[in-house]
Order: sequence, then C-alpha cells, then structure tokens
Amino acid sequence: MFLQADAGQSPFGFFAMMIAMFAIFYFLLIRPQQKRMREHKDMVAAVRRGDTVVTAGGLVAKATKVVDGDEEITVEIATGVKVKVLRTTLQDVRSKNAPKAANDTPAKKTPAKKTPAKKK
Repeated sequence: MFLQADAGQSPFGFFAMMIAMFAIFYFLLIRPQQKRMREHKDMVAAVRRGDTVVTAGGLVAKATKVVDGDEEITVEIATGVKVKVLRTTLQDVRSKNAPKAANDTPAKKTPAKKTPAKKK
C-alpha cells in the first residue's frame, strides 16, 4: 500500500527536472565564475615591470621586478619601499600603457575665500 508507485507519473520526469536544474545552475553560476577565474589568471600572468597593480588588501603599487614563472613579484608601495607579494593576491592590473579614463582627470582646485575673523 505505501510502497506502490503513483501510476500517473513517469520516472523520467524527475530525472529530466534534475538535468534541467543542473543546466540552469551551470549556466548561471559555474560557467561565469570559471570565466572570471580564467580572465584573472590571464591578467595576473600579463603583469610587466612598470604596471600599476592593486592587491587584495587594497594597496596600490608599481611592479618593479617581475620574473615569468615566479609566484612572487616585487612592488614599490612608496618611494624606496619595495615589498614582495604573491601574484595570486593581485586584484587588478593597470597597465602603464593603458589610457586613462575620462573621469580620471584631477579636479580643479578653487582658492579658499578668506573671511575676516569676528571680534567679540
């Protein structure tokens, strides 16, 4: 009585639904993540000396020593301050030859107006 299968449902309906769910999951989640990982890997592999890099910690630095095949690169975070970082910690690479965006121009400084001090 309890173990009898429902005669109205096909056993292939469940499998078809599971395959459809996996396909949706694959195209919405897995494939885009693999694409982002591949792009990041290519970007990190293309780092050259002189490029500006952003680390996962938020440091913006200039690559000073890059050896192909080595997992570490040397970056300069301030004048005379050089640090070794792992390539995998690079979040963004800004090529030294890349054109600047239109909104990267510095804002014009306006002179501050001097107001006379109030007397008590």
